[in-house]
Amino acid sequence: MKTFFASLVLSLMALAVTLPVAAQAQQVSPDSVWIQVAAHPSLADAKKRAATLSAQLPDVSGFTLGGGWYGVVLGPYSRADAERAIQVYRSQGQIPRDSFIAFGRNLRQQFWPDGVTPAREAVTTLPATLEPAEAPAQTAEVVPTPVPADETPAEARRSERQLSADERKALQIALRAAGFYNSAIDGSFGRGTRASMNDWQAANGYDLTGILTTLQRQALLDEYNAPLISVGMAEMTNADAGISMQIPTKEVAFARYEPPFAHYDSKGDVGARVLLISQPGDKRTLFGLYDILQTLEIVPLVGPRERGSDSFTIEGRGNGIVSFTQASLKNGEIKGFTLIWPAGDEDRRARVLTEMQSSFTRIDGVLDPAAGGDAQQSIDLLAGLQIRQPRMSRSGFYVDDKGAVLTTSDVVAECTRITLDHDYTAELVSNDTANGLAVLRPTTPLAPMAVAELSASSPRLQSEVVVSGFSYEGILGAPSLTWGTLADIKSLNGNSGVARLDLAAQTGDAGGPVLDGSGAVLGMLLPHKIGSQQLPKGVNFAANAEAIRVALTDAGLTASDRSADASTLTKSAMDRLTSGMTVLVSCWN
Repeated sequence: MKTFFASLVLSLMALAVTLPVAAQAQQVSPDSVWIQVAAHPSLADAKKRAATLSAQLPDVSGFTLGGGWYGVVLGPYSRADAERAIQVYRSQGQIPRDSFIAFGRNLRQQFWPDGVTPAREAVTTLPATLEPAEAPAQTAEVVPTPVPADETPAEARRSERQLSADERKALQIALRAAGFYNSAIDGSFGRGTRASMNDWQAANGYDLTGILTTLQRQALLDEYNAPLISVGMAEMTNADAGISMQIPTKEVAFARYEPPFAHYDSKGDVGARVLLISQPGDKRTLFGLYDILQTLEIVPLVGPRERGSDSFTIEGRGNGIVSFTQASLKNGEIKGFTLIWPAGDEDRRARVLTEMQSSFTRIDGVLDPAAGGDAQQSIDLLAGLQIRQPRMSRSGFYVDDKGAVLTTSDVVAECTRITLDHDYTAELVSNDTANGLAVLRPTTPLAPMAVAELSASSPRLQSEVVVSGFSYEGILGAPSLTWGTLADIKSLNGNSGVARLDLAAQTGDAGGPVLDGSGAVLGMLLPHKIGSQQLPKGVNFAANAEAIRVALTDAGLTASDRSADASTLTKSAMDRLTSGMTVLVSCWN
């Protein structure tokens, strides 16, 4: 594989930016990629473009793409090198802004340079550095293939008059995408449009007239549409789902029905996926789908989302993907789609998404809710899609009547989102990492069934205590009680703010309240593992009531105390108290 390096000099600062450089005559790795900069339906035009580009950049090759198209590419590179090269070349205006990373499976017979070994087998020697002002060294003189005479300016102007308003706008859009035009898309070829056409001609080795010929217009549009060509955008009709639209057929293929989705799984190197959404329903069904989609891993937490009375859109960015979903309700049928695309390929993703949105068409039919009834079932799957799981879940308990929660510090570290019982978003108010205590506040005030009341007196050694917590991180859906005894009122190193307990707590119990028989909160259970130290089985520690008071005061809250003469609770009364007080705290990324 090439390791392409070009030295780009910043003339004003006399600094060099280093890029990867081509290696000599070595085998190309199966993981090699190319940068596709142009695609033409004419071999002559493609050779002319390759010749022009070869005078400016190294590593220029040309391959047939199939379907009568000819691609001009740079490479091959490693994926990382290609991403660095495309960023620098775009920023300097040396390649079109809509250039993209292409894969070897799309490249067929090599036509440029003429008479060389195909790049799938070997690469030529190129210089290790390249200044912007000088052309790359060539292993042989490049002689462009003669091309037929093009239209004269007068002929080009006459053919231009035959263009529709949409065709004229399409040329302005393509010029803007290539970085030559930044004015209104109005279909009017005024001074600004003519100047951009002139600049495009200069960049592509044409005579400078400011009037694009028929062949030049086609070349410009071919460049603009190259990202769509690379992924095989084509019309797809799914009669079962009642949807017709353009999809990237080289990258996805139909896999299965799992209502309300028709799954089109990845079959190419990009890693894209498409879901068709089709189900009968009403507004409640639509709103339910909106909520459910946001619990899935394919919809990252970060991104805009909007819900109207009869439609919604959701965009999610994170975990290496970008997903976009749209759905709408019409005549008792909910239809839409989801596009899932890898992050880092934004220009091509945006073009594909625009084509999918503009081509989306409802046709007769809606997906049968019983379709795909034999699909694999799992508690972690919904209609064949992975339900998003929190990075970590621990216990917590309410400490005021507006829903403030005390929990353990480790559960709130580095979270994109924090929730209470999965349904309520919370924000971090304070985090005392030294003592392992964090205070949360729900973004919408809550009305807890029970609020912690701290013990006003020192507990007795060997007295019975109980911990309320989500022992298995919420799988059981309700807190469990674990009974034990108070082994010591201080930690092993003499810390009087921590009590030692003799009980068999589970990982998810951390953050839960430790209570005596009257229901007074003696402390909060700390994680079983402290730093790199793993406690022996049956040994646990809890921040005591006084440490909790300090943490709540620092957070601007006032702790409630339980009467010292409160009577012992029955088991059912203890269950009611702890169930109303204990809350599942989850960290999401």
